Amino acid sequence: MRIAFALPAPLDAISGGYNYDRRILHGLRELGHVVRVEEMAGRHPLPDEAAEAAARSVVGRLAEGEVLVVDGLGLPAFAGLPATARAVGLIHHPTALETGFPAADREALLQRERALFPAMARLITTSRLTAERLSAEFAVAPSRIGTVEPGTEEAARAAGSGGPGCSILAVGTLVPRKGYDVLLRALARLTDIEWTLTIVGAPRDPVHAAGLKALAEELGIAQRVTFAGEVEGEALEALYARADLFASASHWEGYGMAVAEALARGLPLAVTSGGALADLAPRDAAVICAPGDANSLSRAMRRPIYDPGLRQAMADAAWRAGQALPRWTDRAAAFAREIEAAFA
Repeated sequence: MRIAFALPAPLDAISGGYNYDRRILHGLRELGHVVRVEEMAGRHPLPDEAAEAAARSVVGRLAEGEVLVVDGLGLPAFAGLPATARAVGLIHHPTALETGFPAADREALLQRERALFPAMARLITTSRLTAERLSAEFAVAPSRIGTVEPGTEEAARAAGSGGPGCSILAVGTLVPRKGYDVLLRALARLTDIEWTLTIVGAPRDPVHAAGLKALAEELGIAQRVTFAGEVEGEALEALYARADLFASASHWEGYGMAVAEALARGLPLAVTSGGALADLAPRDAAVICAPGDANSLSRAMRRPIYDPGLRQAMADAAWRAGQALPRWTDRAAAFAREIEAAFA
């Protein structure tokens, strides 16, 4: 196939969604498909004039027989363009569900996505739960939705920090949807036991990121919390290897790639049931609470932070579950089959 893959610039942004995109692009090329990337300028997901102009330019450059695939973060910019009827949308999660947007922006995104999604040739989601929501809330026929879950790499089992206390790791961009404020409030109730928290993630929303640091100071836990910023490669592997517990207080995840990576390394989990996390997290490897409930998360985290024996049992269960997760080696082939299904 000849594929034009459009997404908001830059492609090298550090996030779970962009990592998925890069992996799929690499895999499609390895399979022999001809893929070119269109990095779109402008504001996304709620597009400004520059974003809408970029979308028109993408459509204008399409060659005959070329398939257009659009990452859902950039898809709202294509609203009203006839070419979307023969395009494939990659939906990590509908942008209208993003926590932290003003109500008017969320409504505008909702209207665009409700018009776009049913009109497209096919939608590819990264989780079963997202597929179900597209059908139920966006009126997309189930026959026009496919799912290609993210993969994981084979990884060494995390050795842990060795103590004292519990080293907690959280990975994800610093945006309101990730619920870091909830995690900080939960941990602030546990200062009678030893723990440290490392938060890895780009400050995608600088105002929110500054607010999180101020919150840690206000709660009196700043000395226990490290905001590591963007970390990747060997440095990120080292953080996973030294962690004792992985935490995510996300309000909603289309899949939860960082959580899957934690499982692949045998890390016990403290997570919310936000979106697909409820399906991804094994019950014997995780404590799971409702999104947004700092008190419940705090109570649930107390014992695994305090009890190394429980953490070890959870880690064993996490390692078993992690070895059964999909690998990246077959994800691109599954993605290609979904594109082909759009035009079968």
